[in-house]
Amino acid sequence: MPQQSEPEPSTTQDSGGAVYYKNCTAARAAGAAPIQRGEPGYRPALDRDNDGTACEQ
Repeated sequence: MPQQSEPEPSTTQDSGGAVYYKNCTAARAAGAAPIQRGEPGYRPALDRDNDGTACEQ
């Protein structure tokens, strides 16, 4: 019997390889929230209070 490989997780990436979340709902659905400044997927537009943590609850 051939071995079955695990499916690779899907992430949204642009052509440069950077992770991009359209909004915090998308980040939460991907299990990525909260996102710290410097982590893949962080961008200031997702950080309402500009404290370095995006999509916090």
